[in-house]
Amino acid sequence: MHWTHQYHRRSVEHMSPADTRASVPAVDADAKLLPGTPAYRRAIVALFAAGTATFLLLYSTQGLLPVISDELRVTPAQASLTVSMTTAGLAVALIPLSALSERFGRTPVMAASVFCAALIGLAVPWSPNLAVLVALRTLQGVALAGLPATAMAYLAEEVSTKAIASAIGLYVAGNSIGGMASRVIAGFVAQFAGWRVALLVLGVLSLACAVAFRLLVPPARCFTPARISPRALARTVGGHLGNPLLVRLYLLGMLFMAVFGSVYTVLGYRLTAAPFRLPEGLVGSIFLVYLVGTASSAAAGRLVSRLGRRGALHVGTAAVAAGLLLTFCDALAAVLGGLVLITAGFFVGHAVASGAVGHTATAARAQASALYLTAYYIGNSVGGTVGAAAYHGAGWPATVLVGLAAMACAAGVTLYGALRERRAAVPVR
Repeated sequence: MHWTHQYHRRSVEHMSPADTRASVPAVDADAKLLPGTPAYRRAIVALFAAGTATFLLLYSTQGLLPVISDELRVTPAQASLTVSMTTAGLAVALIPLSALSERFGRTPVMAASVFCAALIGLAVPWSPNLAVLVALRTLQGVALAGLPATAMAYLAEEVSTKAIASAIGLYVAGNSIGGMASRVIAGFVAQFAGWRVALLVLGVLSLACAVAFRLLVPPARCFTPARISPRALARTVGGHLGNPLLVRLYLLGMLFMAVFGSVYTVLGYRLTAAPFRLPEGLVGSIFLVYLVGTASSAAAGRLVSRLGRRGALHVGTAAVAAGLLLTFCDALAAVLGGLVLITAGFFVGHAVASGAVGHTATAARAQASALYLTAYYIGNSVGGTVGAAAYHGAGWPATVLVGLAAMACAAGVTLYGALRERRAAVPVR
């Protein structure tokens, strides 16, 4: 998600000198890309195309899981591995590939990432069985890891300071469009031509985006290579993981995404089965609810201003829980209403938690945000698989109970943080 990652903006805006000195040298302001110039427009279109390609591929099988299960004769939990192992591969490779971009440059790493992922995407439809399909999707996730954090670093280095916010917004828009289009296009194509043709179409579209990116992206003018120091990176990661508040924020991102991944992974099974029995194309169009995330992410800032971060997190948690309960009903309107609440609540929680990471980390904020993203995608991997296994074992109510348990944990993490701060504020007598 993708894509709507509010914390990227904050992590760029609040980077400390320790984060940036290795890769962002002191350069003349004239070297930066300015809005309205051809180079700026090329960079924005190039990053938009790369973001679209990334999320076309990342969730390409999510809307196709019921037909994959039927054709390959596997359970929902087994089919869900085609999504969860992809996001797991991305999560594991995110920090190492981001570090490589410090040494070899942003544009080479991004180009290699999107081209490798797109080419793997062309091979995925020919998978003879689930094992090969999952293996290729895992490799695809690893390849995609070279883009998200690297793209943000490229924008921070190359774009004029006053234009960074709008540039990141356009990049995130590409992420959102790619994630939504992946589900919608795949569903409609699969209904008429099968899931393999649907994946092939997404692969071709992604390759076209990769070509557009390579042709349009301006060469870096403000990048200076830095040596990769595994020890220093390990110390930075260890320092962040030793910060209790950051760990709680990582847990919140993981828990919110676990519910979101679980619901969206199992949703296709729920809607194609009795009593709904919707066709794949119509199920794919329901993913347009994803657009609710754009509005709720923007509303998160206003909620924080009015209620504080914890209050906004409680609102997000309550919305997700209420949405889950609403989906117990067998009325399609109730399920769609519940999905809207789940989506809105998820994006509020994600925006608040991810934004707080940039404010909490006192140094190496880029790595702090990368760790959040890693936890976020691990949550998607675990939530998707556990939710699908629960559905296979006991139906939709079991998936809902998994989601409610995760939201109870999220509420507990938020409450625990409040209690810790209250105790710390009490003077010792």
